[in-house]
Amino acid sequence: MATVVLVGTLDTKGAEYAWLAQRLRGHGVDVVTVDVGPLSDAAADVTAAEVARAAGADPAALRTAGDRGAAMETMAAGAARVVVDLHAAGRLDGVLAVGGSGGTSVAARAVQELPVGVPKLLVSTMASGDVAPYVGAVDVTLMYAVVDVAGTNSVSAQVLGNAAAAVAAMAREHAARRAAPATEHRPLVGLTMFGLTTPAVDEARAELERLGYEPLVFHATGAGGRTLEKLAGDGRFAGVLDLTTTELADDLVGGVLSAGPDRLTAAGARGVPQVVSLGALDMVNFGPRETVPAAFEGRRFVVHNPTVTLMRTTPAEMAELGRRIGARLAAARGPVTVFVPLRGLSGIDRDGGPFRDEEADAALFAALRAELAGSAVELVEVDAHLNDPGFGRRAAHRLHELIGATR
Repeated sequence: MATVVLVGTLDTKGAEYAWLAQRLRGHGVDVVTVDVGPLSDAAADVTAAEVARAAGADPAALRTAGDRGAAMETMAAGAARVVVDLHAAGRLDGVLAVGGSGGTSVAARAVQELPVGVPKLLVSTMASGDVAPYVGAVDVTLMYAVVDVAGTNSVSAQVLGNAAAAVAAMAREHAARRAAPATEHRPLVGLTMFGLTTPAVDEARAELERLGYEPLVFHATGAGGRTLEKLAGDGRFAGVLDLTTTELADDLVGGVLSAGPDRLTAAGARGVPQVVSLGALDMVNFGPRETVPAAFEGRRFVVHNPTVTLMRTTPAEMAELGRRIGARLAAARGPVTVFVPLRGLSGIDRDGGPFRDEEADAALFAALRAELAGSAVELVEVDAHLNDPGFGRRAAHRLHELIGATR
């Protein structure tokens, strides 16, 4: 039987969770309740005290401290540990949580630790706003609660009833997949792409398919990079072809498409073979032109479309990017090759293009060479543009060689 794990503050929403548990059992799934109320004494399959201890905290001390923010952070960490353990034990085929900002934050932290493919459904009063903190880099499904989660009424019964039916169906499907005989799959390879690096990535993707891999392409818009890092850290990839590292420029300069400070680290920490290039590092991304911070006035801009404005990176910024990329790749535990396209990094950084700046690109290349000097990272300088025919195919073939050498 499939099992749905209910994660919630049972001291304040016990009646709602009891109602959900009854509905779920009516849909033919088993239920495990996890209480994340920091002051709760409610009966649960995993009590609040057990959740606190899973985070390494003393439940009594947590209560007497009187710091709700710190307590919720502790319960979030404990809930994450609990759901990961339940999943590893084969007792979790889906997660359902309902609540407001606090409950949603705790449940989101928990489900973000689960692998992609495990059903995760959050019914929240916060689901109509900025949901990025709740989704993270995994396949979370969000449902707007419409009314506050405060008792069961004619509206909430419909919303929560739909949620219970949905997660029960997803959990049954997940349980069936888990019980099915293992099938042979092509090895997965992660790739990164931007509109302005598409020719190179398309060529690389086709070559990887020809070589027997299943390529997964991630749009380098912040969320895409975070997802790539998550899956690489989970060990899902045989290799990573990171041709488009543009998110690092946004993280450095303050653009809107940063993937955070851990970009370009997970595959290396895991020992996954990597081929990396410098795609679209010539640009930082902002929203509509009028939203670009005044501090950047006087810089070189390209209005890519009505909602995206690109800003050219300077020689100083490019040098820092070279240092950061080199340091992260030099620390990798697995084999790494860096392909340097000496004639340009994107569709607009080429001869005659609006972002062509040989001085800035040269600063990137020089800093990268210096940072990688003496390391085990292979540096391949190619007298071509990133999007020139052959560049993507050559990078893909090199990744194939690295993967073969590590098997």
